[in-house]
Amino acid sequence: MPPKRNLDRPTKGPRKPPPEQRARDAIAREESLPGGDKVRMTFRVALTRQDAEALAARAIREEKNIAALVTEILEAAAANGRENA
Repeated sequence: MPPKRNLDRPTKGPRKPPPEQRARDAIAREESLPGGDKVRMTFRVALTRQDAEALAARAIREEKNIAALVTEILEAAAANGRENA
């Protein structure tokens, strides 16, 4: 009788790092801004015309440019996410 073969289960690949580590790695590639712990992230956002107009109107009411307003909105959302994590 031939010897039994050791049929080990296939090994899983290496685990992915946690999302926080993957985020740090991704942001490490972004351009750092002088004078603080900020990075420049450039991306496009597709909004409905109605939402874009509402965002522009809010920026005008608050006397801000859209980029500054969106930055504030994103920073607030990120802070809220950290509080609820």
